[in-house]
Order: sequence, then structure tokens, then C-alpha cells
Amino acid sequence: MNAGGPDFRIQVFARSPEPGRTKTRLIPVLGPQGAAALHERLIRHSLEVAAASGAGPVELWCEAGTGGRFFGACRDRYGAELLAQGAGDLGDRMEHALGHALARGNVPILIGSDCPGYTADYLRQARDRLARGADIVLGPAEDGGYVLIGARRISSALFQGIAWGSATVLQQTRERLRALGWSWEELAPLWDLDRPQDHARLLEDAALSPLAATSAS
Repeated sequence: MNAGGPDFRIQVFARSPEPGRTKTRLIPVLGPQGAAALHERLIRHSLEVAAASGAGPVELWCEAGTGGRFFGACRDRYGAELLAQGAGDLGDRMEHALGHALARGNVPILIGSDCPGYTADYLRQARDRLARGADIVLGPAEDGGYVLIGARRISSALFQGIAWGSATVLQQTRERLRALGWSWEELAPLWDLDRPQDHARLLEDAALSPLAATSAS
């Protein structure tokens, strides 16, 4: 419990870092093993930030089930509860995860595992804005999506019929929120690491040198 307020949960969405199946757009730059290694480091970064934020217990939502040595190691190292994302598109899976927390009386903050710019303070900002009463908090992505969603309530309208992966995701979500009449706040924009130009940006940022060192190994 946070000073008499709601109990928060930090939910991290992740795909198993398997060579040839993750960060495929970076394979021409890093090779299958290098792309998978970078993806693994990004997952660990998201979990480290989530644990360091103190915003709430950490849940690791695994795309293809909770088995495997890597996810087990994440559970042991970060104290994360392992949960399966289940079936459906990204919207279906996010709605399921957020609803899972809300049904237990918790307030979820969901992040992905592609954003090198997450910080503990960024998650605390999301928690604080939800604690002050915002229905939804969004962390915009520079590519037109979002890297974080926190929710005190949910509706299928926020997740069904959205063009996931497109540059219109955030705008569509804002339109749905307006139609619902819900309050929302937005954090500072961050960027996802998906494309070769994103990898170049990572290498140029001294503050992200631990991630860059891993990706170059």
C-alpha cells in the first residue's frame, strides 16, 4: 500500500530472447545472436527499473508462456511474478493483463521491453499521476505508439480495433479516451529500440552505455 493509496503493480511485457525470433529488424546489424542478446538486456533493463522504482510488485508477462531458463532467472533475480500473456493480438493481451490486476483491486502500470529510456523515476511519475486520480496514464513513444500505460479502469474500446504497430496508435487511443469521457495524463515521450537507426542512436548515447556495450559484444 502506498501511504493509504492503492496497491500498484508494475507489469513488464516480454518475448523470450531467442536468436532469429527476436529483434529481427536488427539481425542485419547484429546477427541473430547479437540481436537476441540485446533483447535480453532490454528485458533485464525494464525489470531493473521496475524493481528500483519501488512503485509496486513486479509482474513479468511472458508472450509464449512462463517456461524456460531465462524467465526463471528473471523471477529469481528481480522477484518478478511470472504470468502468461495468453492469446490474441497486442490489444487483447494488454487488456487481459491490466484487467487481471484491476480485478484484484490493484492499479497496473504496464511497460514493454523495447525502451532503453525507462527510468525508475518515470515509473514513479506514472504511479503518482494515477494516485492523484487520472483514469489513464500514457507514456508516448516517438514513433506514434506508447511505451507505458497505467490504468485505474479499462474498456475494450481502448484496445479493440487499434492499428497496433502503426504511427497512429497513440492518437487512436486519445480519441477513444475522449469518447469515453475519461481523464488521462501523458508523460514525456520516449523511444523504442527496434530498427538499425535506433541501434545507432543507442551507440551515440553515453548514458545508455551498458546497453550499447552488450549490443556490440
